[in-house]
Amino acid sequence: MLIHGKQMHLQCTAEDIGRYVILPGDPGRCAVIAQLLDDAQEISYNREFHVYTGHLNGERVTVCSTGIGGPSAAIALEELVECGADTFIRVGTCGGVDAAVCGGDVVVATAAVRQEGTSREYLPLEYPAAASYPVVHALANACEALGYRTHVGVVQSKDSFYGEIRPQCQPIAADLKEKWSAWTAAGVLASEMEAAALFTAGAALHVRVGAVLNVLWNDDSEQPDVPEGAAARGIQAAVSALCMLIEQDKQKA
Repeated sequence: MLIHGKQMHLQCTAEDIGRYVILPGDPGRCAVIAQLLDDAQEISYNREFHVYTGHLNGERVTVCSTGIGGPSAAIALEELVECGADTFIRVGTCGGVDAAVCGGDVVVATAAVRQEGTSREYLPLEYPAAASYPVVHALANACEALGYRTHVGVVQSKDSFYGEIRPQCQPIAADLKEKWSAWTAAGVLASEMEAAALFTAGAALHVRVGAVLNVLWNDDSEQPDVPEGAAARGIQAAVSALCMLIEQDKQKA
């Protein structure tokens, strides 16, 4: 939706945005990611949306923060698609669910449990929230090349951060704990807040979406403690994966 010629929330135009986009949640990470691009310029900063555009391998690449949760992430995706973007990598944080997923690890999401509300505004619950395979493949290869301890598989997306951290304090504690036990039994790797909305909205809009997540701790075995340099791992993986996708797209063209 355009207001005075610019996207309503991102405050940008199609001329400002690249085909390829990195989506951190935290606006404070945008400048850090932009430093890894060539000739990056700040485009706009409105609400939770901080936008930069630069170049990788000669192609325009945009960085746009989404804030916390599915609703704002879907808004960013919608407006970026309107501006012509078609390939997205979410770079975020998560808590480990599977016992093998520990702080300092990296998770590449293949799909997400839709335990949130935004995705229901796009597709029925029977439709899976699945990442785009080319993006998953590029991220997994990038993480392997970078030497990260990496897990590839399903994550869980939710709307309530503290429903995960302290479910016993919620009136629906029994329901939350029962579902958590189901995700653990099913081998869900990690818990986060945006992937399901982005994957489902991306499917509805026919664009490529993937996610790489920095693990801060394991929800069942570790105390919250951000490992030094953990956030940089997902960023480096996303940039490397985009370079691979850019080259693949050039070869196809």
